[in-house]
Amino acid sequence: MSVERSVERIVGHPIESIVVAGAGLAGATAARTLRSEGFAGRISLIGTERHHPYLRPPLSKEYLLGKAGEDAVHVAPETWYTENDVDLRLGVTVAAVDPGTHTVQLSNGESLDYDALLLATGALPRRIPLPGSGLDGVTMFRTLDDSRRLREQLSPGGQNVVMVGSGWIGMELAAAAVGYGNHVTLLGLEDIPLAAAIGPELGAFFRSVHEAHGVRFRLRATASELRGDAGRVTAVVTGSGEVLPADIVVIAVGVAPDTRLAEQAGLVLSNGILTDASLRTSAPDIFAAGDVANALHPFTGQHHRSEHWHNALNGGKIAAKSMLGQDAALDTIPYFYTDQYGLSMEYSGFPTLAAAAEPVIRGSLESREFIAFWQHEGRVVAGMNVNVPRTQKAIKALISSRAAIGPGRLADPGVPLDQLLADD
Repeated sequence: MSVERSVERIVGHPIESIVVAGAGLAGATAARTLRSEGFAGRISLIGTERHHPYLRPPLSKEYLLGKAGEDAVHVAPETWYTENDVDLRLGVTVAAVDPGTHTVQLSNGESLDYDALLLATGALPRRIPLPGSGLDGVTMFRTLDDSRRLREQLSPGGQNVVMVGSGWIGMELAAAAVGYGNHVTLLGLEDIPLAAAIGPELGAFFRSVHEAHGVRFRLRATASELRGDAGRVTAVVTGSGEVLPADIVVIAVGVAPDTRLAEQAGLVLSNGILTDASLRTSAPDIFAAGDVANALHPFTGQHHRSEHWHNALNGGKIAAKSMLGQDAALDTIPYFYTDQYGLSMEYSGFPTLAAAAEPVIRGSLESREFIAFWQHEGRVVAGMNVNVPRTQKAIKALISSRAAIGPGRLADPGVPLDQLLADD
């Protein structure tokens, strides 16, 4: 069943009660947007965690490094919810959805009716069934509590840290661990870290940055067993039998969209909850946003699911406007950033379109100041700047223009980025 055929294109009845399942960035942003758009009805914001809605990027960056407190990670001041008459339920989960009766059941036994429902259930960390994973010193990484616990573990320094996972989060956590003066070994399933995201050349660049700071890589490598003494982890055994000393083990091997509610409710699923560009699902009056939504993007005509904060922020806004019957579409270009050892990177674009392309480099990888472009059918579909600030606006303009630009001109630092479009 096609989601585009099955969604109700406009809300056909008055909206007086909205339930938001998930109190992360997407859900909280939706609540804020509903109020800013003048919605005066009931908003019930249901969050499984006991923390007020917070941002995830600082958890592996500023907050983890002790450069920001918990106030800095909040989506809104804690008082905003009561001041704006938002019924924020913390430590409660939406346990079931009945699209036919327009009701949800909560984990505390309560039932709520809705005129519109937003599923912003996010994603769940992938787990590895490792012997010894219950030992002290072994942690997953996803939540504010995870970040707080890891900061306490890392801050003394001088410890052996084994990082399982070579994606963006694993690399950021490795940088933070080194920043506290620990010894880090990183295990990953790729031959080159981040190669699946940005290709082998740039993945090797990031690996070299980490190695310059003392990080040891084991690639390809898996963890097969965690060993301990007196209930605390002491070593990681790899699939090849190597024994790595470990005082701290962090498992960060990605996430999967939390579609349990959507599946129970009978929604159309495909790599998340399938939605149209306005974030409507296959059930009338049910919307989805954030990590869990696989939304049709007007620019590509394809569905895209993004696990980055930028998508959650914009998705929350669009879902709120759509729930109110406004003509809104999630048409922003995907964006994310990372900071590692003082190296700053920003990326905008469509990784699925860029996957088969060789990057065009403007600048020098050796100098650690460059811009990388990816092209599809001669047009820029993604761009990444490393230690070259204030270039994202121009990169997004190149992508949005759909202009055909030769790789030689893209790579030429003598041609200003904004001049590339002016010349065309």
